[in-house]
Amino acid sequence: MEARGLGQEAAAANIAREVAEETPDWVPALCPSSEARSLEPPAYRLQDFDTLVTVGTGTFGRVHLVKEKTAKHFFALKVMSIPDVIRLKQEQHVHNEKSVLKEVSHPFLIRLFWTWHDERFLYMLMEYVPGGELFSYLRNRGRFSSTTGLFYSAEIICAIEYLHFKEIVYRDLKPENILLDRDGHIKLTDFGFAKKLVDRTWTLCGTPEYLAPEVIQSKGHGRAVDWWALGILIFEMLSGFPPFFDDNPFGIYQKILAGKIDFPRHLDFHVKDLIKKLLVVDRTRRLGNMKTATDTFRSPRILSSQVALCGLICAVTLHKDGQVLY
Repeated sequence: MEARGLGQEAAAANIAREVAEETPDWVPALCPSSEARSLEPPAYRLQDFDTLVTVGTGTFGRVHLVKEKTAKHFFALKVMSIPDVIRLKQEQHVHNEKSVLKEVSHPFLIRLFWTWHDERFLYMLMEYVPGGELFSYLRNRGRFSSTTGLFYSAEIICAIEYLHFKEIVYRDLKPENILLDRDGHIKLTDFGFAKKLVDRTWTLCGTPEYLAPEVIQSKGHGRAVDWWALGILIFEMLSGFPPFFDDNPFGIYQKILAGKIDFPRHLDFHVKDLIKKLLVVDRTRRLGNMKTATDTFRSPRILSSQVALCGLICAVTLHKDGQVLY
């Protein structure tokens, strides 16, 4: 276990160095620290910021890197066109993102500091995460080692478990929605599909390759879809491609419902076992959905096949009554 732990630390350190190398030197004063985040956020105004560069574009908006003029903090300002949001019928998704981000506070989730709107645009002032998308690093490397993939998986599990404690289903887990901070740790972003959920919902949303069977079959779905998506993500991180893919969405859906997984030969038994337990069509038997997520992943019954992952979860962070303790 000690040697395995050293390997995981080294893998994480390599990614952190890569992030640091791609992070501009002018990034040190990013956002106010977690300790400085009060219950009442500052009353920002648009004129309080200088826009430096566009760091992302979407269907109905852009994300700008902005710098606060007085405190010199850097933020990401998401600017959405109100007419485009209405035309594309995205009002509910925008509302969901705002309401969820206002409720959550976790080191592995993006932070929302302030919102505003005028006659033309909606504004969301968010944490700036300088490392960029996990997707970029995965595409550049082709695939991650098992130790690196399990490191990220442990942090993602902590984030998902926290959301589920808050009765929030994320519904959009994929490499493009995972950012890396300057130390190489993850931040989940893009909460447009996230939803406060007590029982089930029937909305078809998400990325085709990551949809759970119950979503495709319109049977109503709950928080178990996030654990299915985690299985897809682990497979993709360690293989370089998702387990179910095709030239068109309908072909992808057919393969997901068939449930046949062709594992690359380089994946070891323990990784395959973990993925198989997550990609169970019967959601009542899906790993993570049988109890609270961290209890399930630490369970002695599966410890033999997930020992490294369980150890990482314990090392990264502990949860008690929804509070993050270090």
